[in-house]
Amino acid sequence: MELGIQKIEAFLRLCAILSLVLTACLLGFDSQTKVIFYVEKKASFKDLRALIGLVYITSLTAAYNLLQLSCYSFSAWCKESSVESYRYLAWLRYVLDQVAVYVVFAGNLAAFEHSLLVVIGEKNFQWLKWCNKYTRFCFQIGGSLLCGCVASFIMLFIASISAFNLFRLYSPKKFLLLKSK
Repeated sequence: MELGIQKIEAFLRLCAILSLVLTACLLGFDSQTKVIFYVEKKASFKDLRALIGLVYITSLTAAYNLLQLSCYSFSAWCKESSVESYRYLAWLRYVLDQVAVYVVFAGNLAAFEHSLLVVIGEKNFQWLKWCNKYTRFCFQIGGSLLCGCVASFIMLFIASISAFNLFRLYSPKKFLLLKSK
C-alpha cells in the first residue's frame, strides 16, 4: 500500500508542477498592445502587482514540488533510514506542503480579486475596465487563474497524503507516541 501511495503522490506532484509552470508561463508571457487615440498602449501582467506576486509564488512552489519529487526518488534509492529521522522528515514535509497550499491558494485569490477589478472597473477609484480593450489579455489571465486553482486543489490532495504519511507513524491509543514495530 505504501508504494501505491508514493506513486500517487509522485504523480500528483508532477501534475502540480505542470499546472504551476503553465500558470507562471501564461501570466509571464501575457501582454497585449493596442493603439488608442494614436497612442500605443500595452497591458501586461506587470501592471497588476497581484499577478507579479502570483508568478513568483507559482514559480517557487513548482521548484519546491520538483525538489520534493527528487527527494522521493533519492529516498527510494537510499532505503536505510531510522524511524526517528523519517519522523522529522515527515513533519517537515507536512508543514512545507501545508504552507505551499496556503500560499498558492492565497496568491490565486489575490490575483483573482485584482483581475475582477480589471474586468468590472471601479468608478470611485477611477479604475477603468481593461477587458473592453484588451480582450485576449483578459482571457489569458482567466486561463492562468483557472490553472492556478487546479494546482491549488492538486496540492491540497498532496498535503492530505503528507498528513496521512505523518500521522500513521503515531499510535492511535497514546498521544504523540510512535508506533512500535
